[in-house]
Amino acid sequence: MAEKLSEIVYGRHPVVDAIRSGWPVDKVVMQQGIRGEFEKEIRHLTKEYEVPMQVVPKERLNKLAGGNHQGVIAFISPIPFQRLEDILPSVFENGQTPLIVLLDGITDVRNFGAIARSAEVFGAHAIVISSKKSAQVNAEAVKTSAGALTIIPVCREKSMVGAIELLKLSGVNVYVSDLSATSSLAELDWTIPVALVIGSEAEGISPAVAAMADERFIIPQLGQTDSLNASVAAGIVLYEVTRQRVMSYE
Repeated sequence: MAEKLSEIVYGRHPVVDAIRSGWPVDKVVMQQGIRGEFEKEIRHLTKEYEVPMQVVPKERLNKLAGGNHQGVIAFISPIPFQRLEDILPSVFENGQTPLIVLLDGITDVRNFGAIARSAEVFGAHAIVISSKKSAQVNAEAVKTSAGALTIIPVCREKSMVGAIELLKLSGVNVYVSDLSATSSLAELDWTIPVALVIGSEAEGISPAVAAMADERFIIPQLGQTDSLNASVAAGIVLYEVTRQRVMSYE
């Protein structure tokens, strides 16, 4: 089997072993047309271990691993994934006010890394991503984050809606940036337990997630550009969270 530090594991037995052994598998890519017991096993394992799976043409696999991939490749994350349900209790037990960053549809690796950097700098307790439609957690993301991804917990949840339901049951308020909102960023109370949702630049927050927001806000702007880059917006909001929380301690 490939070494654990390898970013790609390929071949049927190595991929199955990687998943079963609990390696932090970012996603599995399987060749179109694969049928039979192996296909069933991979689909069962990825579902059981909540690993994203993608079906692609053989040519894509050939580019990634040459011709010896046996129809399947696993991308190994350079960081372990954690569970939100494990993070929240420890935050409360340590007497801290939760600040959780949820990435809803952020697929650009550099944006993901930059947001992680800001989140760690400004004291967020965890980043939550979905097992579907999320940026790949790879070496480039870690590099862009300036190593922050090796510090801040990253929780990969099966459903973003499910993660929000857990947060709300735990007393965490969900705040969403919305260009149609009437409340300004600074008008909201960020000193309480908060989950900040950052949506993709192309599609914004998904409707199902937006419907669960406790508060919506807008970042004031004077220019004519429609919106800020997602990572820049995240940095601005996270600074405001820190500003309010530091002032509340004084």
